Amino acid sequence: MHFILTFSCPDQPGIVSAVSTVLAEKGADILETHQFSDQAARQLFMRLAFTAPAPGGLAEIQTCLAPVAARFSMTMRLHDAAVLPRLIIMVSRFDHALLNLLYQVRVNWLRAEIVAIVSNHQDSATTAAQAGIPYYYWPVNRENKAEQEDRLRALVAETSADLIVLARYMQVLSDAFSTEMNGRIINIHHSFLPSFKGARPYHQAYARGVKLIGATAHYVTPDLDEGPIIEQETARVTHSLSAEDYVAAGRSVESQVLARAVKLHVEQRVMLNGHRTIIFS
Repeated sequence: MHFILTFSCPDQPGIVSAVSTVLAEKGADILETHQFSDQAARQLFMRLAFTAPAPGGLAEIQTCLAPVAARFSMTMRLHDAAVLPRLIIMVSRFDHALLNLLYQVRVNWLRAEIVAIVSNHQDSATTAAQAGIPYYYWPVNRENKAEQEDRLRALVAETSADLIVLARYMQVLSDAFSTEMNGRIINIHHSFLPSFKGARPYHQAYARGVKLIGATAHYVTPDLDEGPIIEQETARVTHSLSAEDYVAAGRSVESQVLARAVKLHVEQRVMLNGHRTIIFS
């Protein structure tokens, strides 16, 4: 069986040795290992990918690692790499990021299962039908926003979704829902924030003669567009391009950045460190 182990704990001697000893006793073959020591916080972060002959499956390995986790006060997570993470994708009218995610899943670059697509518009219903994915059209307004979030909560529970991906979903989730789903919602936005807020940010950038455009993928928190950053990218633009060229370049960057961020997350390569992230790529 193929497992991925991630953990963080106060840094001290003997941690890596203790974990490695347990895995060796279980006949594990370590395939990949990354670690980072935050010297300021004196905190160790580590990710190991390994195979092991575990007749009892994930529970057996967890039981063997439990004493080490207790000894070093670890926050530990163990994942069965054969189990595909389950995603809910939320989208409004701009579907470029959604289409790229669907393609990356189809060609198996992104190893995940999309269990639902949720939208406040009907534009992507045909796309969902062609992909064989349930589509939920939930219009949102000031009066029904809480009710629609309750429906989303129920859908997460019903589908056992591991992650919600906001693929240009143009509605702000409530503070309560964002807090409840901490570390389980990824959003994509243009990197012009806070300089170019609101509608038509690429047109604003064009009007100001911006030379670099880009996108940022981050976890959603109650602080709007200020959650821990997972991935970013930029593209150079020039005075010879039109506003529509800016938009096209932005669509491309947003799609790539979001897909990479989701891939990092589902492969357990992202660890939260306060307002920052540790990325083991």
